[in-house]
Amino acid sequence: MTESLPTFSESWYRIAGQRICLRPGVKTRRENFRGERWIVLENPFSNQYFRLRPAAYELVARLRPDRTVEQVWQQCLDRFPDQAPGQEAVIQLLSQLYHANLLQYDLAADTTRLFERYQKRRAREISARLLNLMFIRIPLLDPDSFLRRSLPAVGWLVSWIGMALWVGAVGWALKIVADNAPSLFAQGQGVLAPDNLILLYVSLVLIKTCHEFGHAYCCRKFGGEVHVMGVQFMIFAPVPYMDATSAWGFRSRWRRVLVGSAGMMVELFLAAVAAFVWSTTGPGALHSLAYNVMFVASVSTLVVNGNPLLRFDGYYILSDLVEIPNLAQRANQQLRFLWERHVFGVQQAEPPARGRREAFWLVAYGVASGIYRVIVFGGVLLLVADRFLIIGLLMAAVCGISWIAAPTGKFLHYLITSPRLARVRLRAAAVTSALAAVVLLALAVIPFPHHYRAPGVLKAKERTIVVADVSGQVAKLVAKPGSTVSAGQPLLELENRELELSLADAQARLTETEARLRQALGRANADLKPLRSRLKSIEDRLGKLRRDQEALVIKARHPGVWVAPGVEQFKGRLIERGTPLGLIVNPIAFEFVAVVEQADADALFARKPSGAQVRLKGQADCALRADHWRVVPGGNQTLPSAALGWAAGGEVAITRQDPTRAATPFFEVQADVAAAPGVAEFHGRSGKIRFDLAPEPLFPRWLRRLWQLLQTRYQV
Repeated sequence: MTESLPTFSESWYRIAGQRICLRPGVKTRRENFRGERWIVLENPFSNQYFRLRPAAYELVARLRPDRTVEQVWQQCLDRFPDQAPGQEAVIQLLSQLYHANLLQYDLAADTTRLFERYQKRRAREISARLLNLMFIRIPLLDPDSFLRRSLPAVGWLVSWIGMALWVGAVGWALKIVADNAPSLFAQGQGVLAPDNLILLYVSLVLIKTCHEFGHAYCCRKFGGEVHVMGVQFMIFAPVPYMDATSAWGFRSRWRRVLVGSAGMMVELFLAAVAAFVWSTTGPGALHSLAYNVMFVASVSTLVVNGNPLLRFDGYYILSDLVEIPNLAQRANQQLRFLWERHVFGVQQAEPPARGRREAFWLVAYGVASGIYRVIVFGGVLLLVADRFLIIGLLMAAVCGISWIAAPTGKFLHYLITSPRLARVRLRAAAVTSALAAVVLLALAVIPFPHHYRAPGVLKAKERTIVVADVSGQVAKLVAKPGSTVSAGQPLLELENRELELSLADAQARLTETEARLRQALGRANADLKPLRSRLKSIEDRLGKLRRDQEALVIKARHPGVWVAPGVEQFKGRLIERGTPLGLIVNPIAFEFVAVVEQADADALFARKPSGAQVRLKGQADCALRADHWRVVPGGNQTLPSAALGWAAGGEVAITRQDPTRAATPFFEVQADVAAAPGVAEFHGRSGKIRFDLAPEPLFPRWLRRLWQLLQTRYQV
């Protein structure tokens, strides 16, 4: 509630004569947020909490059946002229307390109205659950008595001893994970394999059960009550949940933070125990179960529960740390205030934030959580649709209603009937219509520049891998790496003592055989055929050895740039035959070989790109012009370079068996790239080619991409 709303209200007559008061069962307690005093009202009947500022509570506490609201407000105004809430603020406050069932009327029908409001609230909760199909909650039992009886056995863990035990276990487990990171990563590749899904789900249920009991016991340790525990269907997977709302009534924010963190701390402790089991067991069911427990406990804790942008543990922890109660609700109110004040021109609109720092937190959280929620739920929809297409389509329809249709209807109702827009309704309608027209024009009519990007690798059209044709020790580096060489120019010189000895031996054998052949010619009945055959064999061997001797001088086969990074390290080393030493790259002509998915082939075949540019990794500021691109007909699955696949950090999905084979067929596009200074050094470097397409509005593009997605993933 804001105290700066107008002092007088045109609707004051509706409540001025009412005689109301707080219900007898409502409990009150004081809390401090950012050094300010707040009063918390607790409704034990519904386990709801309501926070008030002291000035507002001064009015609420004076409400009695023998006094009218007008009399109480006038009394507060006389006693606290600077702090007393205005009539508009009083109307808002009493309305909120009324819907929270915290007010009692001196009327016979008040009990009936109480249950009517309760039933309406339950109906809204059920409706919200149905709209939120991915996270339906079904309460089953009241665990408070069990928690109270078993607390002495486990309550000692919520202490400094338990904290020391937790730190030691988690620290030791982190060392185990660091020492076995490659094995953990390799086993993680099959965590979603069909034969592992049962163990994964068993681990999920086990971890989440302990998670919820961690919240419950910690809350009970500090005096809170836990009366609801049940089953929550997270993406149709049943897991337990509990309601620790009573922790909101704790005066110490650190106790509230500890209750919010208890579930994640339990998960991390179980992950540590599982790490110990995993590291001491061999392949088997227990080993796999331990790994799944580690995976679920760590991933779910960091990605889901610890993320403050979702309404899970991290959200409530952040809300307490920054001391902003109802963070998500007030963030939406702050965004609504900015819209009303600066767009609709509602001058009497007041911000829910108290200060610039709080306003920054609210705006940042409201925008970030909204974007993140759409991304997360969109990913969940795709994940569910991949497994159960019909269920995914139903969820998409429900999300379309709850995210688009329902908010649009509420906004139109607000635009037409909201009293806050009474004086600016015409402007609000005009601004809304203008913005809708601008958005419609921008999305469906106005053409925007259109580009398509595809990953690829730069290659010289004339290139040769320089390898050692013979084994030998590198004696001399003749050509400097990076220099321009001509055809036949020496690059390296090798020496091979064994080859020299073999050559001398062959030469001696040749001399001996020739002498014996001359002696045989002088005898009348000599058999010359064996000697001539031996002579031919020795000459052939001698010729091969001489060619190997010539090959000790490694020469360039064609003109180009000698690219051999790190070749200096080969000097003095023995290298085997076939060892690659570098490249001869002819800098006259290059080509960029790109990979285009079949779903995006229409960008090349149907819309005829008008131009293209290539940018290499590490050289984003240097654009290379690409001309005369051509598409290799037919689908291909062998990547032009392993650097384009996932295994090397690329963008193309690959098969598990071969890192150079794409998971799905693609079109290979070859584009001529104009030579530029220093380009020869980037032969084999990956990058992206950008095709310039005809300008097109955004909406047809998005619709086409959606249709391509449905065709690719679901064969619609």
